[in-house]
Amino acid sequence: MENTYSALSDIRRTVILNAPIRKVWEAVATSEGLAAWFMPNDFEPVVGHAFHLNAGPFGMSPCEVTEVDPPHRVSFRWGKDWMLTFELKELGDRTEMTLIHSGWDADKVTEFGQPHPIVRDRMDQGWAKLMTSLAAYVEG
Repeated sequence: MENTYSALSDIRRTVILNAPIRKVWEAVATSEGLAAWFMPNDFEPVVGHAFHLNAGPFGMSPCEVTEVDPPHRVSFRWGKDWMLTFELKELGDRTEMTLIHSGWDADKVTEFGQPHPIVRDRMDQGWAKLMTSLAAYVEG
């Protein structure tokens, strides 16, 4: 019997950052903060705001802010399929940050014609590196 379930699991990365929650919030919920460790962008922390991530060789990727709950949660649609969420939890003078990259489907391809399963594996590895960049940015 063939399995017709085609959703792929979300990418989830949780890190403990040696920085107060406000500093981490600024890093994930402002244009300047996101540009410092992720990608150049014209993000604004306003629900419904349409913006672009500059994905280098992949061009300008359209996004839309879907949730802003300072300083605990911000989400935005990325491209045609994905959702990015940053969840922050205060731990005294440190912050637990969880990244959730969802919207993966084994039967879909990206805007660039690449199958989701291949891109998901690549992005999962990329997020591991980006969490290191984020930590360096907020802890520096």
